[in-house]
Amino acid sequence: MELILLEKVRNLGNLGDKVSVKPGYGRNYLLPQGKAVRVNAANLEAFERRRAEYEAKANSQLADAEARKAKLADASVTITAHASPEGKLYGSVGPREIAEALVAAGQTVSKGEVILGEGPLRHTGEFEVVVSLHADVQTSVKVVVVGG
Repeated sequence: MELILLEKVRNLGNLGDKVSVKPGYGRNYLLPQGKAVRVNAANLEAFERRRAEYEAKANSQLADAEARKAKLADASVTITAHASPEGKLYGSVGPREIAEALVAAGQTVSKGEVILGEGPLRHTGEFEVVVSLHADVQTSVKVVVVGG
């Protein structure tokens, strides 16, 4: 499936790139999210007419992400979870709990932006968690998990 990207997509391409993706990825993610349009003469012409508008939108999203990164620079959250005396959690702490703790601390983060590379946290302690705010902007946040 041939598509034109309307914004930068990580591991795929930049604004205006023509990319070839599997049909399911294009049909179920890129097209419904408004991140791409199909390649045809009408869409190519419409994209070229609105290129400045798309670039301005991309620049404003990048500036917004940079501002949010500055707010998250020294952010730290503490999450209380049920744990055994050895420090093993009864359950786990996932992206949803981390995002909710950051929102409660006054930050603007969604669960989809929290990246746990090695899966959910299953032990007490301090962890560095990556928060991906934009395709080009990532920061890390300190998460402290304590037993309770």
